[in-house]
Amino acid sequence: MVKKPYRYFGGEYNIPDMKKPCDVRFCMCVADGYEVGMSNLGVRILYYLFNSLEGVVCERCYTPFEDYEQYLAKHNMPLCSLETQTPLKDFQFVGFSVQYEMCYSNVFHMLTLSGIPVLSEQRGEQFPFVVAGGPCTVNPEPMYKFIDFFFVGEGETPWPQILADYRSFKGSKKEFLQFVDDKYDCLYVPSLHPAEYRGDRPVTLPSKTVKRNVERDMDSVFTPQTQLVPNMEIVHDRAVAELFRGCANGCRFCQAGFIYRPVRERSAENAFSLCKNLLESTGYDELSLSSLSTGDYSGLQQLLEKLYPYAAEKHVQLNLPSLRLDSFSGSIVQGNRKSSLTFAPEAGTQRLRDVINKNVTEEDIFRSLSQAFAQGYSSVKLYFMLGLPTETMQDVEGIVRLAAQVKQLYRTVNPKGRGVRVAVSCSTFIPKPFTPFQWCGFASREHITQCQRYLSEQFKKLGVSFAYNDYDSSLLEAVLAKGGRSVADALYRAYLNGARFDAWTEYFRYDCYKSAFEETGVDVRDVVGERQAEDVLPWDFVDVGVTKRYLRREYDKALCADVTPSCTAKCNGCGLRSWGFCTQTQGNKKL
Repeated sequence: MVKKPYRYFGGEYNIPDMKKPCDVRFCMCVADGYEVGMSNLGVRILYYLFNSLEGVVCERCYTPFEDYEQYLAKHNMPLCSLETQTPLKDFQFVGFSVQYEMCYSNVFHMLTLSGIPVLSEQRGEQFPFVVAGGPCTVNPEPMYKFIDFFFVGEGETPWPQILADYRSFKGSKKEFLQFVDDKYDCLYVPSLHPAEYRGDRPVTLPSKTVKRNVERDMDSVFTPQTQLVPNMEIVHDRAVAELFRGCANGCRFCQAGFIYRPVRERSAENAFSLCKNLLESTGYDELSLSSLSTGDYSGLQQLLEKLYPYAAEKHVQLNLPSLRLDSFSGSIVQGNRKSSLTFAPEAGTQRLRDVINKNVTEEDIFRSLSQAFAQGYSSVKLYFMLGLPTETMQDVEGIVRLAAQVKQLYRTVNPKGRGVRVAVSCSTFIPKPFTPFQWCGFASREHITQCQRYLSEQFKKLGVSFAYNDYDSSLLEAVLAKGGRSVADALYRAYLNGARFDAWTEYFRYDCYKSAFEETGVDVRDVVGERQAEDVLPWDFVDVGVTKRYLRREYDKALCADVTPSCTAKCNGCGLRSWGFCTQTQGNKKL
């Protein structure tokens, strides 16, 4: 019995025309469950973009859960698309959006269920191209054996050209791969570019410099004015409008803040039109204004002045996620639901917040929370990280002190209130490529266990809810993030051992990976260990626009707890000026 068949058979509202004449069929895959995949904004944009092209039809597929997997096996059926139930192996392209490293095992699973060989070298002319995009492609090497080509960066402009090239191309698959690898800087065909490793460390890298594609103008870039309305509840079951891309704040732990640079804003007029069209074409009564740091959008106040009256008239609930502590204000959040407020101080002391360049002070924290409590908020979620570079137990104790001060602040602001609910979540810091901390090692099990045990005891006394990440899942993510070609065989072996849905706590099995690493000779501690400035990193052949020299300079400043101001305050010389972007801009449009 399939518990939630809506996951697998499509029929959602706002599906494009699947019956139009076409000679290219593309299946857009998210290597996660329907509820997660349907919430992905990047996939949504490309789905509507591809379906707007002449001669191209794009369908979708998500990773099936065990009940549907058994159904397919029982009926001897391959994995098919949602829209037309076409087997994935019958498409010309099967594209995976890899949003996070923990979905890699599901890529193998979907290919296996489709009857498509997992290894790219085994896929002949009768099989589709297997391609991948998304943030994880800035380090494509752990998956180099399995993907025909990677797309690095934002795809609205190059992808229509790539599909047009395919429609007119007369050669073989191998010849087409050579063609696109030569023509497009943002494409990487790993089979054409060997690399040499000594153990788990690269000695020589692929010969091609792969350059991240950046869409320059948010007002003119392709933007769907609608979205699919699911037949069942999904993770983000609401209309979602993207206000801008990039982030100017430069938090040193945040990969997105570096690989999505520079900031490119949508005009307030364009954003309002988008919000209105999304709501009217979907019937949603909830709207989320989405970006990496929504409160930093320069046109936010202007947008909200139009949006609040419209939302009130149409009975639409507004959500503003990703508000920084220093961008919170009463006028901004008046439309937000009052149930709970989420902030991310990230570290418990000002010294450590300076190390990670959070650029938030305790004064910012308590001023923002005072405003929130005065407006009626009575529940606060605070996010921190454990295992940050230079962390000591004093920093961990600061997390407890901060939570206690939040409870005291609520009593001061609302002495007659019923009390505040404080929830603290502590993830384990993972050094990611293209951040100043890419040279850092992953924290030891002993240190993280000590911190988690201490916080559990202290928060129990305080009456504060506490959640934290499993160490093994964080360790695996660090391996997948920092690893190179040497881990590829282990990843596939772990899948064969039973790994599935690694990002889901109830399905995650580290033993599948532990034995795979042992069988293939991967030294986990070396993969996630500290690196020196002169070391070759597996992803050094990818150019995201931010230079390695700049990242190293930021790392050195971190060790001195020296902060770097936001890009909106001054140019810090990250390297993107050489790409034609300049700080004398607002939303990167020249003043």
